[in-house]
Amino acid sequence: MDIIEAITSHTDALQLPLYAVTASAIQKADTPIILTLHWHGFHRDRESIGTLQSVAGSAIQVNQRWHDYAVIDRAMLDAGWKFGAWDVERVAEPAWYRLNAPVSEALACRRAFADYSDLPRSDDAVIVEAPDQQALLELASRRGYVRWLFRPRKGGVWSQLDEDDCTLDADGGRSAPCPVALQREGRELRRKVLYRLGKGRDFLIH
Repeated sequence: MDIIEAITSHTDALQLPLYAVTASAIQKADTPIILTLHWHGFHRDRESIGTLQSVAGSAIQVNQRWHDYAVIDRAMLDAGWKFGAWDVERVAEPAWYRLNAPVSEALACRRAFADYSDLPRSDDAVIVEAPDQQALLELASRRGYVRWLFRPRKGGVWSQLDEDDCTLDADGGRSAPCPVALQREGRELRRKVLYRLGKGRDFLIH
């Protein structure tokens, strides 16, 4: 599974700094993955003269096959390593389509699969290139899902904040292969797994 190629093609085309990269997969093997690129940039609002709006994110459907989460873990680790991320986070979330499930879980699931249809101008939030998005969202609501996240330094806004002289190249990335070993898969709900790739100094990210 090549997440790096998908990210590179979009960053080359848009020439915008990245804020974060997320990937989401439902609790069912060999289903498409939604990869979302969160950009850091602004544009002029055509309806409100002089108003700046955030650049819409890019949601991409990845159709490559996978048999367990270790495949996606490795793909996201390789991408996070290549783009100079400090860490890659993975968290398993429960199905929210159940009695008394909090509204926050439903909203988090929608956002994980790049669904912003609850907003008045959802097209301004994310541009979706995922024909199976709604089917995946429906499955995630009933089966649960897993979400990965990393914040890139190479080609990203985070390159301005800190330096990691131990592992980073001059452009803020790292040379392959990623040396970080995979952790035990673990499907425990709400359990956060953190792969530490580098080291940031003098600030905290929550």
